[in-house]
Amino acid sequence: MARFHDLEVTDVRKTIRDAVVVTLKPVNGAAEAFDFTQGQYLTFRRDFDGEELRRSYSICAGKDEGILQVGIKRVDGGAFSTWANTELKAGDTLQAMAPMGTFFTPLDGTAEKHYLGFAGGSGITPVLSILKTTLAEEPKSSFTLVYANKGVNTIMFREELEDLKNLYMGRFNVIHVLESDAQEIDLFTGLVTEEKCAQLFEHWIDIENVDTAFICGPEPMMLGIAAALRSAGLDDSQIKFELFASAQPGRAKRKAAATDAASSANQTKAAITLDGATQTIEMGKDMTLLDAALENAMDAPYACKAGVCSTCRCKVLEGEVEMVANHALEDYEVEKGYVLSCQAYPVTDNVVVDYDQ
Repeated sequence: MARFHDLEVTDVRKTIRDAVVVTLKPVNGAAEAFDFTQGQYLTFRRDFDGEELRRSYSICAGKDEGILQVGIKRVDGGAFSTWANTELKAGDTLQAMAPMGTFFTPLDGTAEKHYLGFAGGSGITPVLSILKTTLAEEPKSSFTLVYANKGVNTIMFREELEDLKNLYMGRFNVIHVLESDAQEIDLFTGLVTEEKCAQLFEHWIDIENVDTAFICGPEPMMLGIAAALRSAGLDDSQIKFELFASAQPGRAKRKAAATDAASSANQTKAAITLDGATQTIEMGKDMTLLDAALENAMDAPYACKAGVCSTCRCKVLEGEVEMVANHALEDYEVEKGYVLSCQAYPVTDNVVVDYDQ
C-alpha cells in the first residue's frame, strides 16, 4: 500500500492574514485511510526546485463535521507554508500520509468531564479539532480554552471560536491572552507563563475539577504551563502535549570516534523491517537509524527530523540505541522500546528495529 495518498484541494480560505485553512478530499479510494482521530496531523510532501520537502500540519476539523481540513500558518522562510498561503488553490492535488499522532484521549458519550486546553498561535489547530469533537460527542462535558496570541489580528479561527461559544453556551469558555494588545483585565495581557497560569487557576479556572489538559504551542510556553498544572495537582497522565516548534530544531551528526571510520568499533549491523520486508545494512554509529534507512533506499517515514512529530517512530526489538531528543513519544511508549528514528543512534554492534509495529 502506498505510503502517500493523493488529496484534492476543494477549498482554500484565509483565517488571518498569514494563515489558510485548506479543505481536502481523498481520491482514488483513499477515504478510509483518512478517517482521522481528533488531534491528529497530516504529513505532506512536495518538490521544491528538485528537493523533496515534508511538512506536518494538524487537522483542525471536528470528527462530526465530515470534512478533512488543516490549518497552515506562513512561517518566515518556510517554502511549503509560503507556497500554501500564496499559490495553493482549489483543484490542486496534494500528497499526504494517512493521519498520525496521539494527541487525544478516548471519548465516552456518557462521560461528564472538564477539559482544559492551552494553545499558542497556530497551536490552536489540533486543539480546535479536539474541543469541537469533544463537545459534540460528550454532551455532558465542558471545555475551557486559554489561547495565547500576539494581538487580536493574529487570532486564528477567531470567529469560529465565538460561534462555538454560542453553540455550546455554558459548556465552552475561551480566555484570550494577548501579548501586545491591552485588555480590560490585566491578567489577560502578556505571555502565558507558569505564574500567569497559577493566577488563572485561582480566579478563572476550576483547576481542581479538570480531568485532562491539552497543551500545544512553543516549547518554553508548554513547559511553564505543564509545571503550573503539576503544581495545581494534575499528574503527567492528565497532561497531553503537542509541540509544533522545537527550541532545538535538529541535531548535527555526532562525531565519530577518532579511529578508522571502517573500524568495527564504529559500525553497527542494523536489521530494519519496513512494510513487511526486512533489510540488513551496515551503518556508522554516528548516523541516525532514519538516515541510514534512507541512504539504503528504504522509504522510511519521516517529516520534521527534529524529534517533534513522531512520524518516524519505530520499535527497537534487539540491541540498544541512544535517542538524543524526544518531544513526541510518551513515557510508556519509550518503555516499550519505541524510538524516534530521526534522533536514534545505535550504541550496540547489532540492532533490530521495526517500523511496522
